[in-house]
Amino acid sequence: MGKTSRTKNLITEYQDHGLVFCQADGKPIDPRNFLRSFDRIIEQAGLPPIRFHDARHTFATLMLELGESPKTVQTMLGHSRVAITLAIYSHVSLELEKKAAAKLNTAFTGRR
Repeated sequence: MGKTSRTKNLITEYQDHGLVFCQADGKPIDPRNFLRSFDRIIEQAGLPPIRFHDARHTFATLMLELGESPKTVQTMLGHSRVAITLAIYSHVSLELEKKAAAKLNTAFTGRR
């Protein structure tokens, strides 16, 4: 079977189970296989090894660095309370500290 017909087959056989990560046909992926793929991608990207769950912490911190509201980040992560997002999942990065210092400088001097 050629690549094109295989792709068409997967599209017609795709079953939506509402999953974030799944096999090409939409069925659940074995967690061990997913983690093996994740580890391989991290290695190929030349990044240091991380746990998949650490990506949630990175996501929260990056979103806050980008100026997204904590409430939005909470909703995107599926936390019941914004306090969980802020206390556990977000981390103060050098970039956030620089932005805070720049704001304070502007408040004191009136210039950036």
